[in-house]
Amino acid sequence: MRYRGPLYRALNPVWARDPLSGEGARRLGGRFNPRGTPALYTSTSIMTALREANQIGTLQPTTLVSYEADIAPIFDAEDTAALGAFDMTPEMLAADDWRARMTRDGIAPTQSLARKLIAMAFAGMRVRSFARGTGPDDINIVLWVWDAKRLVLNDSEGRLRR
Repeated sequence: MRYRGPLYRALNPVWARDPLSGEGARRLGGRFNPRGTPALYTSTSIMTALREANQIGTLQPTTLVSYEADIAPIFDAEDTAALGAFDMTPEMLAADDWRARMTRDGIAPTQSLARKLIAMAFAGMRVRSFARGTGPDDINIVLWVWDAKRLVLNDSEGRLRR
């Protein structure tokens, strides 16, 4: 599938001056990217982005950015048949033990799925948010491949470059 439209990302202010880097996810790994693989975790709504960035504890300082995106191909993890082709289920995507599995096994099943999709030249994945307080309509677009032509940061006033 192709995703065209706005995307939102709530960043730790440490990364605010480089909102296209994916460096934090590369260093730490995430639900849908193994350590060493850069990723941008974006959302289709502002509230989902805020919930994603503040999953542990109370609201911490956050920088909210928006982009205009035109990116393909995107794997649609809401398509259970497509997901099943990788021996994955929606429940496996939602499993909250991914960090423990990454620590114990070196890679979580969701990260393994990401590696397979990247090898198949998917730029990213459309997937439901599993952050606390989200529901089935809260959607993320996790990107592994992007550039400034396909993902345009909305910063016409240069606020992040000051």
